[in-house]
Amino acid sequence: GFFQSCAVEVDVKDHSNATCLYAKWMMRFLIKYETNSSDYKNTTLNLSSSVTHNGSVCGNDTQAALLAVQFGKGHSWSINFTKTNETYQGDFITFTYNTNDTAVFPDAKRKGPVTIVVKDTMRPVQLNNVFVCHSTDFLEAENVTQIFWNVTVQAFVQNGTIGKKESRCRADTPTSAPTVPPTIANVTTPSTTTLSPAPTTAPKPVENPDTGNYSLKSGNKTCLLATVGLQLNVSQDKPLLININPKTTTADGTCGNTTATLKLNDGNSTLIGF
Repeated sequence: GFFQSCAVEVDVKDHSNATCLYAKWMMRFLIKYETNSSDYKNTTLNLSSSVTHNGSVCGNDTQAALLAVQFGKGHSWSINFTKTNETYQGDFITFTYNTNDTAVFPDAKRKGPVTIVVKDTMRPVQLNNVFVCHSTDFLEAENVTQIFWNVTVQAFVQNGTIGKKESRCRADTPTSAPTVPPTIANVTTPSTTTLSPAPTTAPKPVENPDTGNYSLKSGNKTCLLATVGLQLNVSQDKPLLININPKTTTADGTCGNTTATLKLNDGNSTLIGF
């Protein structure tokens, strides 16, 4: 369903107490781990309410900036940023989860911290610009899916002032102008000598979602098939209905001996897991 989590906000100061590295984002982790019975379970690791950022570094022309956070029972996450001429970009992401946290990893066969390192896919950003990405993005490596959304970050902040110009991620950039259904307010009618009252139309009901065919492969074999139409009903002040469009939705996930996970990403900040 929709991922709900606390936002993390980190404001790193230099020796003069001026902001040098700023970030605010949301993230969670989907982890597959082995149990004592030698089967595999999927678990979700969320950020706790208390997050520290010990070890974060401002960085300079010769040293990479480091954004590091610690949370829960022995879990940590960090990303380093490098600067080249007039741009900066994320370099590597390091994530450590601790299977001694029995609330998250019950009956884990391997005990202790597990660390994975993955290359960040962030594009170079102009210095003094803020990188913003509201869309959901995820990185997968070694049975771990890292999920990020509502990201705002600026490394190598100049003069302690966060930039006002944004550099948006590709996923936030619309591929085409949205189609606006015609209404009485936005339709221009040529003037004629005969005046007649404008027709009134009833509100258009939400259509049923299109049926999508999604599949996963394990090697050369298909291990999971799903044919389904999906509509989300989001409960808020005003109920919101969202149809998942199969034409723009990608399927991913894993198949195991006893479990299978199907993840659907519609490219518009909606990630659904089965």
